[in-house]
Amino acid sequence: MAGKNLFNKVWDAHSVRELPNGQTQLFIGLHLIHEVTSPQAFEMLREMGLSVRFPSRTFATVDHIIPTDDQKRPFADPIAEEMMIHLENNCREAGIALFDTSSGRQGIVHVIGPELGLTQPGMTLACGDSHTSSHGAYGSIAFGIGTSQVRDVLATQTLAMGRLKVRKVDVAGKLGRGVYAKDVTLDIIRRTGAKGGVGFAYEYAGSVVESFSMEERLTLCNMSIEGGARVGYVNPDEITYNDLKGKAYAPSGAAFGRALSWWNNVKSDSDAEYDDIVEIQGSEIEPTVTWGINPGQAVGINQPIPRTSDLPDAERAGHQEAVAFMDVRTGEPIAGTKIDVAFIGSCTNSRISDLREAARIAQTGHVASHVRALVVPGSQAVQKQAELEGLPEIFQSAGFEWREPGCSMCLAMNTDRLKGREICASSSNRNFKGRQGSPTGRTLLMSPAMVAAAAIRGNVVDVREVI
Repeated sequence: MAGKNLFNKVWDAHSVRELPNGQTQLFIGLHLIHEVTSPQAFEMLREMGLSVRFPSRTFATVDHIIPTDDQKRPFADPIAEEMMIHLENNCREAGIALFDTSSGRQGIVHVIGPELGLTQPGMTLACGDSHTSSHGAYGSIAFGIGTSQVRDVLATQTLAMGRLKVRKVDVAGKLGRGVYAKDVTLDIIRRTGAKGGVGFAYEYAGSVVESFSMEERLTLCNMSIEGGARVGYVNPDEITYNDLKGKAYAPSGAAFGRALSWWNNVKSDSDAEYDDIVEIQGSEIEPTVTWGINPGQAVGINQPIPRTSDLPDAERAGHQEAVAFMDVRTGEPIAGTKIDVAFIGSCTNSRISDLREAARIAQTGHVASHVRALVVPGSQAVQKQAELEGLPEIFQSAGFEWREPGCSMCLAMNTDRLKGREICASSSNRNFKGRQGSPTGRTLLMSPAMVAAAAIRGNVVDVREVI
């Protein structure tokens, strides 16, 4: 009998029962909530006369609506303040731990889960946020869910879900200079398409992935959903285990040894079967930038934007829509495109390694006079570490704004927004129309280093020219 992959091992271990409709009732080991998708879910519980089943398995933070310029209470935005009050009251009533700004542990939900050791291998994890797939970097099976499912997990600690197929994405060889985890995930989505992973969980493997730090793996898994996959994960290894040691909520002492036995057991077997395998050579990946209105519309920095006539018929309408909205020239490289805003942050790229690399680029010059540039750390812990290393001073000397932790301009549910037809070089994860606060604003996704280089040059540039 062939071996099993991690996804199916973890799924089977957390299966409560098979439902009549063919779905699985799946136990959820860890539930993360924030201020945007939880208030409605708690209200639904009250209307149904239900309470939170396992409050000790739920943890909350504030990230989406929190301002990054001034976090004093009450927030200047009355809607943001109201959402915060609801989260505080709901957590207090249910006995749920809340990492607010006074805790020293506040931050973007997909940043603080890993940094606190809440996210662990072999775990099922759910959060009312699309990019929950991030946590798969630790060898967990992590789902983004909707508000009604947030209600279900609060009430029952389970979800009704259909089993996914598993695609192995093998990235072999080595990456070239100036190529980062963000470029790898954008390249994968470019190759497989924004909907290519629908119905799949992605297992990321190969020598490139195995050499990644945990923060790089988090970036990779974060954007699985942007390629259509519900889940993305990396098999746990010594890099994973060393990262977890000593973290606040990770096992310690003898418990760590017992956990390690389980973590090693959930790895994919050497003879595991997969529904599909995609193979990519790391040396072929360039610094990559999106040019369109979904993350699959991307090109290497020196590659031309595709011409509509060169695409399959099924892709032409969407391509024409993107070309018209972004006002780009097909057949020409994205390099040289003038930007108005530069944003370094989001749950994809706001960790300390991201900020270190961006600061290295920032030291080479000063933000162009026509560019507004923001750097937003992903958590209070990242902020503190950056301050210890003198990174804020580097950014500020180069003309960047240094902000407080939060989601910021990733989705603009706060005051950090594009204006009009501004073009933003962004280290975030989505380039949809209106994503960054303006219905006509335009977003170019790229690595933090590429964003820093674009901010200094005033246009999209190959970071390898700056390093």
